[in-house]
Amino acid sequence: MSAMSPSQDTVAIGTRKGLWLARSADRNTWALSGPHFLMQEVASVGIDTRTSPPRILAGLLSPHWGPTVVISDDLGETWSEPEAGAITFPEGTGESLGRIWQLQPDSESRPGVVWAGCEPISVWKSTDGGNSFELNRPLWDHPHRPDWGEGYGGAAAHTVLPSPADDTVHVAISSGGVYRSNDSGGSWQARNQGISAYFLPDPDPEFGQCVHKIARDAEDPSRLYAQNHHGVYRSDDSGDTWVSIADGLPADFGFVMLAHPRRGGTIWTVPLVADGERIPPQGQLAVYRSTDAGTSWTRLDSGLPAAEYNAILRDAAGLDSAEPVGVYFGTRAGDVYASSDEGETFTLVATNLPDVLCVRAAPTGMAG
Repeated sequence: MSAMSPSQDTVAIGTRKGLWLARSADRNTWALSGPHFLMQEVASVGIDTRTSPPRILAGLLSPHWGPTVVISDDLGETWSEPEAGAITFPEGTGESLGRIWQLQPDSESRPGVVWAGCEPISVWKSTDGGNSFELNRPLWDHPHRPDWGEGYGGAAAHTVLPSPADDTVHVAISSGGVYRSNDSGGSWQARNQGISAYFLPDPDPEFGQCVHKIARDAEDPSRLYAQNHHGVYRSDDSGDTWVSIADGLPADFGFVMLAHPRRGGTIWTVPLVADGERIPPQGQLAVYRSTDAGTSWTRLDSGLPAAEYNAILRDAAGLDSAEPVGVYFGTRAGDVYASSDEGETFTLVATNLPDVLCVRAAPTGMAG
């Protein structure tokens, strides 16, 4: 691996067998470092740009020591781990942490707040930048919890979306559906009306949907987008109701849903054929972008391989906050792609890595 040089952007690549960091000054040529934490699964990464330099948080799963959160305040040069473990179930719950699926820094107005979504299905909140987390008891004690199912990848709260506008927080659960709190996690309500659960006896239940990923609109915080286990949806009322936006896509199955960090109505997804055929349609990898909140879609595949039969997982895709926005994703074959022009063209960042589980990108200033 080449040594990391001074750069402006960092892409963190979590895989089944470790973490790699890529840096670039132009988002076209990349220097790769790693592996960090070789042979440990890295299912979640968060880059907290509210600190200087940005803090990188990673959710590890060691086959020997189990799951933990590690933190770097020098862009991956050194790492620290809370001695008692950042995420530990309280005594009396009868549970132990299985995997950390999501590490999500909150907004600029709530410095130090970081959310975690975990397996078993649980949400956690840190107020000290990720050094320690507290279990959200209202969701843990929710009367629906005994009836939440387990997705193919496990039972997890895999997405946490705090609103920058107010105390609203949305959580996506596999498989439980979308839940919303209006009081920063003090209480939770299922919000799945219009999202199909065709695999259940009642295809329109209050909860039980297998939502794969949700994202929040940048200009209208009450507008949400969802990639479901078959189905692509939009909500214009903070999740109270959902409508299909799958028309124009080659398939309605997939895992990725990304929303532009500044421009409302612009989203990206990566379709796969079906739950029983988890490959790009016709074996041809493409990203689809909408600039009108899902009314229409544009296929983007310049720079991507002509043939690809590997899936892109829910958090194996991310955006940066540059102008124009960068789009990044990795495949289960270990290939990672970057676009510095919102998906118009892609270049290869890394190849032949282990199975890519998560990709996060952010401007991180000059290294060194």
